[in-house]
Amino acid sequence: MTDEELMLAVVNGDQSAYQVIVKQHLKSVSHYAYRMLGNQKDTEDIAQEAFLKLWINAGKWEVEKSKLSTWLHRITHNLCIDFLRKHRRTQLQSEILEGVEPNQEPHENPREGSEVFQRAKQLEMAIRGLPENQRSALVLCHYSGFSNKEAAVIMNMSIKALESAIARAKRSLRKALSETGIEHQGIDNN
Repeated sequence: MTDEELMLAVVNGDQSAYQVIVKQHLKSVSHYAYRMLGNQKDTEDIAQEAFLKLWINAGKWEVEKSKLSTWLHRITHNLCIDFLRKHRRTQLQSEILEGVEPNQEPHENPREGSEVFQRAKQLEMAIRGLPENQRSALVLCHYSGFSNKEAAVIMNMSIKALESAIARAKRSLRKALSETGIEHQGIDNN
């Protein structure tokens, strides 16, 4: 079934179609929320709320305006931004100041003592220190694989503003990583 057929079924209350959508998009939504929020508990809450909003507002999705994944990530983006603003990023800031390791999914981590792990940890901490819009733009385009156009739609901004946010994020990350003595190959020189 296409996304359009699945969403039409969801509008009509079809729970099996809803389960298919959740199965198809949960990993991507969760990864995005995790990169924005930095901990598993809040990530799970946001993902759950995003899919609840999808269920409740399924009839509002307009297939001609955006792909389902773009629409769902926009819901998730808005929930993450609302969460961060509500909580004033206090937990995130205290983790950065105290140097506490971010909560990471164990199956995705290289060995803790390895150089790869140390670089990944430093990059994750540097990403968490970015302003919300820069972090979101970088995560959507670099980690979630959205095009600049799709990410701009998700973030409700122009493509030029998105590209500017990505450029500022990369500059900030290069600076933060060079201060720690770690260079990261994932940050290009644009």
